[in-house]
Amino acid sequence: MVVFPLILAFSVSGDAVIRGKTEDSEIVITTTSRCAGAIHSLRWRGKEFINSVDHGRQLQSASNFQLTEKISDETYNPTEAGSRDDHVGLRSSSVVHKLFAQGNVLQTTSQMAFWLAPGQLSGQNRAQNKTVLSNHFLTKKVVIGVRGRPQLIGYDVTFTLPKDESHYSAVFESLTGYMPPEFSDFWRFDSDTRTLQPLSEGPGEQRDPVVLSTPDGKFAMGIYSPESLKKGYGRWRFREHQVVKWNCVFRVKNPIPGTSYTYRHFVAVGTREQVCEELRLLAD
Repeated sequence: MVVFPLILAFSVSGDAVIRGKTEDSEIVITTTSRCAGAIHSLRWRGKEFINSVDHGRQLQSASNFQLTEKISDETYNPTEAGSRDDHVGLRSSSVVHKLFAQGNVLQTTSQMAFWLAPGQLSGQNRAQNKTVLSNHFLTKKVVIGVRGRPQLIGYDVTFTLPKDESHYSAVFESLTGYMPPEFSDFWRFDSDTRTLQPLSEGPGEQRDPVVLSTPDGKFAMGIYSPESLKKGYGRWRFREHQVVKWNCVFRVKNPIPGTSYTYRHFVAVGTREQVCEELRLLAD
């Protein structure tokens, strides 16, 4: 297990592109330095699947911690792509330390910024962090086309916690995708019937994998994690901001300082029919 010092002296570019061929097109994933190596764009058949506006709306990972029993959203919230104050700017408060991109494979290690700056509020709750840059590290490996399935993306993430921090609980938003508003149909993959069933826009979590699609079913994205640990799949529609979101979340009580927590995911991209078939094969 690698333990990182608070501030590392080096950083690298977060700009990269990887590609994977599908039957009649390709999946193209783009990362940027602006988003500290988080996934800024995912395109298939010319369609953009990610609504990357500020530094929270990417295909990315984040975590949230609390010193007491009740956790407060965003008040101790290391975020891969950067901070709230980064907004729509061209720079990120997070730092990329390693990046490898070749063919259909992407690997990054980044030092995550806190979403809130010291003293800022999330609702009525004040930020607990004392710095902008956290000492929490995220490593991810993304592979387009796994298990012989070109529409299936393997996505593994590892959160490495500092040795000198103790928390009562941790919420790992191991993966989330913010998508354009035209992905307005919400579905859940029913684990018993192996079919897609309509899902309310929530917000909230439930046990079944989530799929967001365009109404005509021509474009869809689904999330699945094979982890046996307790997890939830969430979905949201933010009408005011014209964006929709899904996520996969794991909760850990009394996370161990200095420990790395790893989670595996599969992201299915294609038509709604294709995404359902990918999830069906994963669940079998």
